[in-house]
Amino acid sequence: MAATDASTTRSGTRNLGRHVARRTEQKSFGTSYDDRPLDELWREYQQTRSEDLRNYLMQRFLHLVRYNAERIYARLPDEVDIEDLMSAGLFGLMGAIDAYDPDREVKFETYSATRIRGAILDELRSMDWVPRLVRHRTAKVEQARMRIQMETGEKPSLSDVASRLNLDPSEFEKYERDSKAVVMTSITRKCFPSDGSRELREIDVLKDESQVNPVAELQQRDLKELITKGLSRAERLIVVLYYYEGMTMKEIGATLDLSESRVSQMHSSILQRLKVQMQHRMRELEPVD
Repeated sequence: MAATDASTTRSGTRNLGRHVARRTEQKSFGTSYDDRPLDELWREYQQTRSEDLRNYLMQRFLHLVRYNAERIYARLPDEVDIEDLMSAGLFGLMGAIDAYDPDREVKFETYSATRIRGAILDELRSMDWVPRLVRHRTAKVEQARMRIQMETGEKPSLSDVASRLNLDPSEFEKYERDSKAVVMTSITRKCFPSDGSRELREIDVLKDESQVNPVAELQQRDLKELITKGLSRAERLIVVLYYYEGMTMKEIGATLDLSESRVSQMHSSILQRLKVQMQHRMRELEPVD
């Protein structure tokens, strides 16, 4: 229940951040604060904590949120929404404005960058379902692999990476397993650029393994009829049960009321006749280009 409440709160905060970001971006300056020195505005805000002045400062420095959000977004997968990053960064900017002290003689742009990036990274961590330990191990293994490849010019083996990390085989197996953690992705994200006006998404190119290929099914049926043509009922059953149903010679014998050795003899005889028969029809079995 607590996790659900936290998720709901985070979602509501994110939506609020988006709304404020859009309003702030769309709002023009044109206020009485425009012609006043920035140092004077900071000192006035320290004394009054005026909401109007805070909104003006947020509007004035909003470009810092977009700048930092875009830099982080460039290293993230496509399914991450830059508006989510900007809404989180906006709350970082608000915190920076409230905590900024101009007497320390540090530029606000420099001071706020850490706060904005921190807020964005906190939001990304809350969205990430993979434990931080797994992320840490993934980065550690990848860094070791890249260093070895840069030094030797060759792709390192698993034993080379384990040696570089000073891990015994059993411990490295855990690191390697964690470094290959399953990644969640959106099936509606863009797959690759398309020449047309419509972008290809992952869902457009995914293969549906549950669907039967009618061409393959027809070919299999024709091949089965070709192989079993000219065989007696018992011989046809042996072929079908052994090659298509995966039954053993003993199970086939019990099904047909024959001994296992008799089924084996009939099977060998069938193969010999099929070999002679198929030699004259190999061209029919070749795939069509």
